[in-house]
Amino acid sequence: MQDWKSAMKQPSASDGEIREAADRAARDNGEQLNDDAAEKPAQTICALIAFTRTGCELAMALVERLKTQAAFAQTSFSVAGPARFAGELGIDVYESLGAWTAAQFSHADALVYISATGIAVRAIAPHVRDKFSDPAVVSVDEAGRFAVPLLSGHVGGANELARAVALATGGQAVVSTATDVNRLFAVDEWAARRGYTIVERAVAKQISARLLEGGSVGFASDFDLDWDVPAGVIAIAGGNTSAQAEGENLEAQADDRACVETPDVGFVVSLDETCQPFQHTLHLVPRVVTVGVGCRRGTELSAVSGAVDAALAAARVSPRAVVALASIDVKSDERALHELAHERGWDLRFYTADELAAVPGDFAASEFVKRTVGVDNVCERSALAQGGRLLLGKQSGNGVTVALGMT
Repeated sequence: MQDWKSAMKQPSASDGEIREAADRAARDNGEQLNDDAAEKPAQTICALIAFTRTGCELAMALVERLKTQAAFAQTSFSVAGPARFAGELGIDVYESLGAWTAAQFSHADALVYISATGIAVRAIAPHVRDKFSDPAVVSVDEAGRFAVPLLSGHVGGANELARAVALATGGQAVVSTATDVNRLFAVDEWAARRGYTIVERAVAKQISARLLEGGSVGFASDFDLDWDVPAGVIAIAGGNTSAQAEGENLEAQADDRACVETPDVGFVVSLDETCQPFQHTLHLVPRVVTVGVGCRRGTELSAVSGAVDAALAAARVSPRAVVALASIDVKSDERALHELAHERGWDLRFYTADELAAVPGDFAASEFVKRTVGVDNVCERSALAQGGRLLLGKQSGNGVTVALGMT
C-alpha cells in the first residue's frame, strides 16, 4: 500500500469518483443516494489534532484534499499541533490534549485524531454521552493507512468521514458497526443522512437487532421517497410510499403484501408522531415546517407559544418538524418571538413587507393588517416566504395569528 504522501500526490478524486464511492457504501447499506438525501447541514466543523510533525503534515494535507470533496463544501476545518512547530506550519497550538478534546467535543461536529487509536479513546472517554448527540470521532495513523471510526459511526457520520479520509489518503476505512459489516440497512444512518429526527431511540435499536437476526421490519411514509427499499424492509399501505428502483420497488412489494404479515416493528417518515402503523413504531421526522406568526405588540410568550402549539396539534405536526419561526420585520423586536425560537431551538426569520407581498398564492387578506404593517397577511406569507405549500391556513386567537408552511 502506498503511503499517504504518495497518495496525496495523485490527482484529487473527482466528484464523480467520490460520488461512486459514496454510492457503493450506500448500496452496502441498502439504499441509493440522491442529491437531497445526501445534503448536509449548512455549516459543519471538523477539528483535527496531531502530535508529531509527520502527523501534522498529514492533517494539513488531509484538510486540503477533503475540501475538494463536495460533501465537505460547507465544512470549516482546524488543525492543532504541538507548540514546538505549530507556528512554523501555521496551525493552532494545543495546550493539552484533554483541554483540546473538551473544547472541541462540545462544539465540533467531527474530531479527527492523527494518532494511535488508544490515544484518541483515552482522550474522548470522559466526554462520551450519547450516540445521538456525540460528535463523530475518527482516528488515523500517521501513514494514513487506516481510518477508524470510534464514535457516532451512523448518526454522527463517523463511518462516512472515515471512508472519505481513506479515499483521500489511499488508505482503508476500518468500519466495524454490525449493520455495515453484514451489509444491512442501518436506519439511524439513513435517517441522519436525510436530516430526519429520530424520536424513539430504543425502537431504532430494535430495528437493527431484527435485521441482524435475519428478520423483517416495516416501513411507511407520508412522503414520496426516492430510494431502493433494501432487503429486510417491507413497505406497508397507509402512507404515500414510493420508490424508483431498477429492480424490486414498492409497487412490486405491494403485490406481495397480501402474502406477507405486517411486521410488528418498523419505521415511518412523517410529520405526525401520533401515527402508529406498527406495534413498535420508530418515527423519523423531517424538519421541513415553518411557523408563520403575527401578533399584537407586546404579546406574552405564553400566548404565542399556546397559539403555535394549538396550530401544530390541529395539523398533527410534531414540534420536531419545525425548522423556523417567521414573521414580518416590524416584529423583530418582539421578545416573545425571540424567546420561543430560542426555547424550541428554531431558526428565527423576519421579512420586509415587500418580501412578503411578493410571495405568490391566495391568502387570508386583511385591510387592517395591510394599513398597519404594509402587507395584507403576515402569518401565511411568512410561512411560505421560503417556498413550499400551506399545511395549515391562518389561525387566530388571543392577539396571535399562526400558519404552517412546508418546504
